[in-house]
Amino acid sequence: MTTFRTPVKSRTEQTFRVRAGEASGDRVRLSGYDLLTGPVYTPLTFFYRRTLDGAALRASLARTLRHYPMLAGRLKRDADGGLSVLCDDAGARFVEASSPDPMPDYGPDRRAEPVVGNFLREVGPFRVVDRDTPLLKVRLTRMRGGGSILGVVINHSLADGSSSLAFLESWSRVHRGLAPAAPCHDRGLLDALGEPARSAEAIRDRAFVAVPRRTHLHATARLGFKRLATVATRFAAAEVAALKEVATADLAGTGRWVSTNDALTAHLWQVLGRLRARPDAATEWLGLVVGAQSQLGGALPEGYWGNCVTNSWTGTTAAELRSRPLGETARAIRAGLEANTEEKVRDEIAFLNAHRRLGVSRRVMSTRAFDVFDTAVTVNNWSRFPLYRIDLGAGTPFWYEFPDLPIPTVHIAPTPDGDGGRDVYLCLPLPHAEEIRTRPWQERLHCHAPSLPGARAS
Repeated sequence: MTTFRTPVKSRTEQTFRVRAGEASGDRVRLSGYDLLTGPVYTPLTFFYRRTLDGAALRASLARTLRHYPMLAGRLKRDADGGLSVLCDDAGARFVEASSPDPMPDYGPDRRAEPVVGNFLREVGPFRVVDRDTPLLKVRLTRMRGGGSILGVVINHSLADGSSSLAFLESWSRVHRGLAPAAPCHDRGLLDALGEPARSAEAIRDRAFVAVPRRTHLHATARLGFKRLATVATRFAAAEVAALKEVATADLAGTGRWVSTNDALTAHLWQVLGRLRARPDAATEWLGLVVGAQSQLGGALPEGYWGNCVTNSWTGTTAAELRSRPLGETARAIRAGLEANTEEKVRDEIAFLNAHRRLGVSRRVMSTRAFDVFDTAVTVNNWSRFPLYRIDLGAGTPFWYEFPDLPIPTVHIAPTPDGDGGRDVYLCLPLPHAEEIRTRPWQERLHCHAPSLPGARAS
């Protein structure tokens, strides 16, 4: 198997349990969106040129947990099969480690093997509920000669990507003596927004479906049999702007608009369509992960903290995907995003609430769960997330490492320079990952890179 990452050697030195120092004893019942993920963990890894102070980090983390009591709590099973978090201040886990190696110059061309991987191997999702298992784990690795790697693992049933980064940004502010934004943990506010749809379009576009238990187990088991790898590549700001210009020119005179990310996503989807080389009449699906809160018209507080993510799907034939102008593909993506209306989101909340009441939440899954490997790719756009603003006393990180996922995914992130460029992570079946790393396919990926002074093309 081809290796796509550089291993990080590290040795655990000390393990601490960090508590807020106060416990409300509240039991927060998780929402239907929370229950979709299951009690798996999401790892985020940040690389710093300077060395972080472990004792200072633990002190500021304890203060931050007073605003995020769920992260210091424990998962409990409800009578109807749902989940709640008991805010008992049982604590987060904080590990300090050291590496005998100096800090490499990580980036798209040199990625790191996840140094938080041991945390994930220590405990699977079946050993979290009704156990003394921390929902937040932190690993600080000091590199020889200076520099630090900070691995943060959060149980996904508590927070989506946006909320996880909101917590990290709050920790950054507390560490620097600034007031954090006030999060809202009241899942009841989200549950109350559920309303069954009246239009056939909203019901048709529902992102989730309930399936028999055996079907759900079969779909879940398939995840363990697929070999995937992630390839990272950087799109310079000028290259991203060129893609937007091409897409906009294709739509000239139509009055239709697309965003920069629509154009980049369309280009990536078209390249992957050519790479997959499926029959002309075959359907290619693109899944779009979308924050649902923005569709609810201010009905949720701005600081709502939890899972609030839906998705939509747009499809076309393999032949059309390969041959259509970039602007038309970008416009199809924009239409898919626009399909996430307030009515659709409210209908999904009602749908998920109903299945939680019936005790069958664990049988709800994506409508395209069985297509995800053979006919689909999912896009998760984090380009507006504060990945490179997490300052914990040693400046901001110079690199962020994206975790491998069990399904084909395109992950879009900002660059450390914050110059409008994008770092793109392509999590693909292993043969496709190996192929797209070759020079011909890298040239196809970056065929819109302008030959301008200062423009960087990967």
